[in-house]
Amino acid sequence: MNLFDAIFRNDPSSPAIRFDGRTITYGELRAETSTMAQVINSLAVASGDRVALLLHDSPEFVEAFIATISLGAIAVPINMALRAGEQCSILHNSGASVALIEAEACRTLLTHAPEKLQSLKNAVVVERSGGRACYETIGPITLHSFDLLRDKAGGVVEFPAAGPTDPAFILYTSGSTGEPKGAVHSQDHIFYTKETFCREVLCLTTDDRLFSSSRLPFAYGLGNSLTFPLLNGATTILCREKPSPDIISRMFNEHRPTIFFAVPVVYNLLLEHHRAGMKLDCSSLRLCVSAGEALPAQLGEEWEKEFGVQLLDGIGSTEMLHMFMSNFENEVCYGSSGRLLKGYEARLVDANGAPAPVNTEGHLWIKGESAALYYWENPEATADTFVDGWVRTGDLYRCDSDGYWFHMGRSDDCFKSSGRWVSPVEVEGALLRHDGVARAAVVEDFDSNQLPCACAFVVKQDVESDSAQLEHELRKLTAQSLPRHKQPRRYVFVGELPYTATGKIQRFKLRKSLKQ
Repeated sequence: MNLFDAIFRNDPSSPAIRFDGRTITYGELRAETSTMAQVINSLAVASGDRVALLLHDSPEFVEAFIATISLGAIAVPINMALRAGEQCSILHNSGASVALIEAEACRTLLTHAPEKLQSLKNAVVVERSGGRACYETIGPITLHSFDLLRDKAGGVVEFPAAGPTDPAFILYTSGSTGEPKGAVHSQDHIFYTKETFCREVLCLTTDDRLFSSSRLPFAYGLGNSLTFPLLNGATTILCREKPSPDIISRMFNEHRPTIFFAVPVVYNLLLEHHRAGMKLDCSSLRLCVSAGEALPAQLGEEWEKEFGVQLLDGIGSTEMLHMFMSNFENEVCYGSSGRLLKGYEARLVDANGAPAPVNTEGHLWIKGESAALYYWENPEATADTFVDGWVRTGDLYRCDSDGYWFHMGRSDDCFKSSGRWVSPVEVEGALLRHDGVARAAVVEDFDSNQLPCACAFVVKQDVESDSAQLEHELRKLTAQSLPRHKQPRRYVFVGELPYTATGKIQRFKLRKSLKQ
């Protein structure tokens, strides 16, 4: 079965999308997706051709994604928040010959580096200003008005059955450790995540309304806002604006979501916003979900205490498409990534690939049928990550006797001090227990003798507070809660931390700043 047929088995009169003051039913979405498929067909897109999507979270994104992969082509969602140079790099790497693109993004790309867009032949421009502009050819790229192509669309579209290993879409990693890589997924992977995390944890009904602050081009957001709600006859709430606390609060008030998805930094910002007097109405929510990086136990506890809604942390990855571990409703262990989901296997290994000793941390390897087929045009990274059916996640974990998994940091973020391992996540959790700390990130530093030690970058809750006094209190706190080798030797107070678009701390940038 292809994605088009799987989604449009739902009641055509039921609401599928809420967007920009409109409610779009499944019947209306089916008709618009068929038209989108005709638009794509009119550009002579063949099976296996790459179609880039530089679109805001919108009905057009949903239609283009479903239509592209159901036609047998390969969808390449690209984050609208990336710099033009990064977007060009993904377009170049993927070899996309067609792009559906927001008008403002098109202007930026074509003035930034058109020489890098050697594969791109056709750009379909989506105008949201209300006008119907006519476009011309710029170099090798022919520009088309989406509205005009849609008006001319016609004919019957055939959606072929998809094979289990046929590439359907490429999701690029967030680049938290360097250059993004394109993880290639099949349609079967989508259906597998529906039967695992979606079925086991979310337990969706047709009455659910899902809203995600994480965007559609990411694996997390794609499941949250497209595949999970639409494969279950639920409603997705889409917002093309940047999900600031003000915008999220407005979406809660207007659309009354029942499930909300975000990353830890967003939950922290929402709590700060709420406590500053801009009250957040969470009364419609039955669940909140966190992913992207480990949720500090204190943040999860504070969220549930403040709003009375459980915050379920889990871990997934671009390579695995969505979650493979999660907390469950009424079985939450804050500070953990929850338990392994059915359909996935996990093992912990040491630096040599041998099983890690019982009750010790190790490098996490995962196996499951949603694993990416390979990295696009990157055989070296493919060989390094995908090993005999297992995926090397790059995360350090430990598992307790109750089956709860605890994230100890990225493999390349952990370091040794006094000959013993230091997990940045563990140290950050201790620092965040202090009321004066808004955010914290720990990286490896070196003392005056060039011996490794921990350095803490701290964002203060109150920018006017005394840094020296706060540092004194943090040193006292960590001395009580952490062994000496894990206690930060140095504190750097900053206004903000560097994050990827998916909300992960870019610790490599912090390490670089220390060297400079």
